[in-house]
Amino acid sequence: MPPQLARGEAATYAETLEEIELADRLGFNGVWLVEHHFMPGYSHSSKPELILAALARRTSRLRLGLGVIPLPYHHPVHVAERVATLDLLCDGRLEVGVGRGFSPPEYAAFGVRMADSRARVDESLAILRAAGGDAAVRFDGAHYRLDGVSVVPKPVQRPHPPLWSAAVSPETFEWAARNGLGVLAGPFKPWFMVASDIRRYRALWTHAAPMRIGMTIGMLCLRDGARARRLAAPAFRWFYDELLRVTAPVLENLLPSYEQFHDLGRFRRLARWGARPRILDLAGLTVAGSPDECLARIRRYRDAGVTHLLCAVGAGALPTDVVRESLECIAADVLPALAQP
Repeated sequence: MPPQLARGEAATYAETLEEIELADRLGFNGVWLVEHHFMPGYSHSSKPELILAALARRTSRLRLGLGVIPLPYHHPVHVAERVATLDLLCDGRLEVGVGRGFSPPEYAAFGVRMADSRARVDESLAILRAAGGDAAVRFDGAHYRLDGVSVVPKPVQRPHPPLWSAAVSPETFEWAARNGLGVLAGPFKPWFMVASDIRRYRALWTHAAPMRIGMTIGMLCLRDGARARRLAAPAFRWFYDELLRVTAPVLENLLPSYEQFHDLGRFRRLARWGARPRILDLAGLTVAGSPDECLARIRRYRDAGVTHLLCAVGAGALPTDVVRESLECIAADVLPALAQP
């Protein structure tokens, strides 16, 4: 909710739902909604499962993605219950992303130690996977203990919807590959670093199921490429300035169990300089231009193994008429070209 749009929360929610309904009609594959707390301006999506429940009845084709549930903040049985309920409501169209979260204020407010985040995610993931089965769930861990609970309802996609992990550090890409999870990368670090992580992920994948690799970018595609770049510049700058602001505590401090993020701290200079369009483009974090220009840039992600490109169209900082225009342009001029062999 950037101040320059002067748009209230009710209008933001209504316009977002309408844009997603349009994407459903236009043939996009899916939509992903984040869960963040206490981040005014940057994210007012604190309960994405409620938005997806509304979308379950307002869309018919889109995959509906929770991207991601910060597992340390939630009891895993509650997570399993809401995942199954959503999957029932959308008739098996749910995708589920999990992660640790990255915000010290969130951890403090919910009474969880950041140092425990990895262990909590491992235990929660095991319970989430077991909850969709027919047997009562028994689990004895350091943080959770279940003595034969019968979790209801059960999801349409058994034993659970497709699972993904937020992935920032190389270690998380490795962990996701070993556990058979899809990965959701970006927009935290430059593309050349993500490409290296993807190579590591692909090398470690040993499962029969196909790999699922998602990459998030800021995107604005219009038939007038110069206009797209002109409109995108302030929007992307605002978005990435806000992203760098809210992630600064993790990028700059050696927080317990987040030490590997410290190497990303040098990219904090983007905020000091301002997230300039040229820098963002060179870092592979944004794509803006005409359909042909956008295709030339996004093919590099596909060539590197990305299977799902998560496009933040307008990055939340442009009026809805521009976002809708871009969605229609992508559907008409970009998606058909990508579908070709």
